[in-house]
Amino acid sequence: MPLRTRHRGHAVLTGLVALATAAVLSSATPATAADTWTEVGSDRADPLTESQGLTSVEVPANSANRYTGIGTIPLSVSSRGWNHVGDPDASYGGYYIEPYQADSGTAKMYRVQSPGGAWSEYVHTLSSGEALNNSWVAIAPSGQWMLSGEYGTMTRFLVFPTPGVNASTSPSANLPQASTVTLDHAVRDVQGCDFVTATRLLCSSDDPAGTLFGITKPLLQVDLSAEPGATNVTGHVTALRQLPLRSSCSGTFEAEGIDYDRRTGTLRVIVVSPGFCVLTDSKTYRFTKS
Repeated sequence: MPLRTRHRGHAVLTGLVALATAAVLSSATPATAADTWTEVGSDRADPLTESQGLTSVEVPANSANRYTGIGTIPLSVSSRGWNHVGDPDASYGGYYIEPYQADSGTAKMYRVQSPGGAWSEYVHTLSSGEALNNSWVAIAPSGQWMLSGEYGTMTRFLVFPTPGVNASTSPSANLPQASTVTLDHAVRDVQGCDFVTATRLLCSSDDPAGTLFGITKPLLQVDLSAEPGATNVTGHVTALRQLPLRSSCSGTFEAEGIDYDRRTGTLRVIVVSPGFCVLTDSKTYRFTKS
């Protein structure tokens, strides 16, 4: 499995800034009416600062939504090799977490901002067979546990104690993997996941082939057998729909991060447009459950 150190959007934007187990097709569980997410609008996604991930923030009250992109990586972070940021998440207690990776090495990093504004970094040393990719984080509603994903064709998600929230974590110690979510269906190129309930996630997949579920760029639902924690759980995967692929340019789109705001019941997903249109009509699409 080849290492994917940067998203296509990241690579394209870097150039612009310089200038200024594979599975065969199987039957996926059909979505029920309750699982249907209907597009209700969109916003332009800024190519430098809103092209990788997004999350809603509940604490402190009236906080603005947060986004990640090449333009949001602090120089003090990128200069130490952490040059790719993925899809972030925020706990219901107000902790905000960004996943980082480097082009090489044996670790990945989670950058955490406390509700009071202070930043800290938690480094995880890769386990045997773990991919270097660090595409996304999803904090469980309890706040104590965090899921994180590897890029490529995968049959698992990784579970960690939530850095900065779980009392067992410390910036001065390795952040250990606590358990695994074993998926009953392979997924490919997951760019982001977010909890809708304590045992249900929605995930954006950048799958370009469409051989796993019969559609490219699917919105996935993952139902866990139990809340994540120190014990392994299983996840049942359902493909709900294809994400919107609309642009003035033709070519390859890239599905990016995802967010579910439980206050409004709104789902948001970033889709980056092909070619030059990455600058002009990349969108953050909004959905509600119908």
